[in-house]
Amino acid sequence: MKVLDLLNINFIIPHLQGQTKEDVINELIDLFKEDPRVIDLQKVRDAVLEREKIMSTGVGKGFAIPHGKTNAINDILAAFGKSNHLIEYDSLDGHPVNLVFLLVGKDNLVSKHIKLLSRISRMMNKDEFRNKLIGATTSEEILEIFKKEEENYFEV
Repeated sequence: MKVLDLLNINFIIPHLQGQTKEDVINELIDLFKEDPRVIDLQKVRDAVLEREKIMSTGVGKGFAIPHGKTNAINDILAAFGKSNHLIEYDSLDGHPVNLVFLLVGKDNLVSKHIKLLSRISRMMNKDEFRNKLIGATTSEEILEIFKKEEENYFEV
């Protein structure tokens, strides 16, 4: 499985509107309101926000990867958002974020969830990749940037 297997044009927000950490997490989760893979959207929201209380998923370099695991979905979910403004996120490096990748895993797919988190982290750790995302203005551009970057990785 690749990130691109999960991420599609409908799950990308090129201009996040949220002003706070919780706002942007909710904005991304709301993309799944009509998704047939979701059994209970509120439980998805709760799982991600509960995980965030344990430790911030703002990993540094302007990037956050909010995530959680729940049986309120039938399959792994992913969404990506980019903000034109900086969002205070209680990041590990103390800096705000403007790139947010949401990943929601199913309780019984822990291994795949961890491998995907690792892949996303490796991708986002590359300055050139992040800079391309920051410069993108449309969902199509963002998806293409992920596609080109992921050509360098094996299947998860």
